[in-house]
Amino acid sequence: MFKMTVNLGKFFHRAALNQSFRNGDKIIPHGSVSVLDIGFKRTLFSKESMGIDAFEQQRERTKIQLSNLEEKFKTRMQEYVNDEHNMIFSEDLKNMVHLANNDQEVSLVVSMIERFNKQNKQLRFGNFKFGTIVMRLFHILNKPDVAIECFRKEESSDFFNQLMTFQIYLDLLFENQMYKEILQEFESILNRQIEGAMFPRNSVVLVFAACYKLNTNESLEYAFKVWKKLEVSGYYASRRAVTYCAALALKQGKLNEALEIVSTARNQSYTTVRNIKALVLTKLGRLEDVIVLLKSVLSQDMQGSETHTFNSDVFEEIKKSFQEAENSELSVDFNRIEQLFQKQGHISNKTLDEQLFTEIRIPFINKQQGNINHNRQRNTYGFRNSNQNYIRGAPQRPGLEDLV
Repeated sequence: MFKMTVNLGKFFHRAALNQSFRNGDKIIPHGSVSVLDIGFKRTLFSKESMGIDAFEQQRERTKIQLSNLEEKFKTRMQEYVNDEHNMIFSEDLKNMVHLANNDQEVSLVVSMIERFNKQNKQLRFGNFKFGTIVMRLFHILNKPDVAIECFRKEESSDFFNQLMTFQIYLDLLFENQMYKEILQEFESILNRQIEGAMFPRNSVVLVFAACYKLNTNESLEYAFKVWKKLEVSGYYASRRAVTYCAALALKQGKLNEALEIVSTARNQSYTTVRNIKALVLTKLGRLEDVIVLLKSVLSQDMQGSETHTFNSDVFEEIKKSFQEAENSELSVDFNRIEQLFQKQGHISNKTLDEQLFTEIRIPFINKQQGNINHNRQRNTYGFRNSNQNYIRGAPQRPGLEDLV
């Protein structure tokens, strides 16, 4: 059990984010929070992008379907776990994952997973992947320590071997500011290399985000090590991965490296890319190049595109450098650009850090259903109808309807 420090600001924030918790549930975040962090959402990916919204909807449907059988079912599952001769069927585990709400019930889910994994694989039917929905459960109930314990168990390695599971797992750790643990777990993920993905795209994003949050020389070295692996493997990093790595290098004073990394982004017009590049050029003293970059925003607007902006803190630092520069011609040029920026709304109220951690909203695709709007599909998570029997030949025992 990890030692946890309670911070009131984070406590109330987590309470607001988890309205689905029952009254009386205790919410204890992992790690302390600085004053600047209070009130900011710590999750990096949106619930929709991780399928958590659909999972929560399925939990509600399961509660309705079981109605007054819920407590009897939970009691029966505890009895099955306590008796080593009883088996845990897929349907049992699915239902329990969608019903668990407190520490005791999460512990029951973990025990059921252990029993399920020990059972002879020949007795399992279907190809339902449990790792993802279990990790979603840990995420919505904010159980990072339980998630770590389960993920690290050797006998459960195959159970959690899905790309989406990796993403949800690391996002949960990120939400709890367990940045060092993210780097440790990423090494384990790299060793698994499942679904033909040497470097899981969204996991890579979370790793660079964690390195940026740590903001140490050690985290920079680790980020550079991962970056070099990506380059050697011919892997194209996403924009978020690029900007986190470049911004960390910038913070650590590695300006040349930061410029090289940010220049790899395919679209140099993105706000974060443009701001990082402008700030790096400013710190390198390449003010002529900064003027060119600033003017490019004005020319892009003339082409009828949306208004391109610079973050307020970035622009202030650029302005300070021009004020201190002993070049009257450049200063006059900058002052003219500043007036146009203020008039046309090119200076954002957001800081670069706020821009970097804007929530990532990627549509979640259910591969089994082949539909982005998978939550509209019937039987989203592979649930059978309550009156459907087990496959012929499978071990039988009383079903939910026999609990009445």
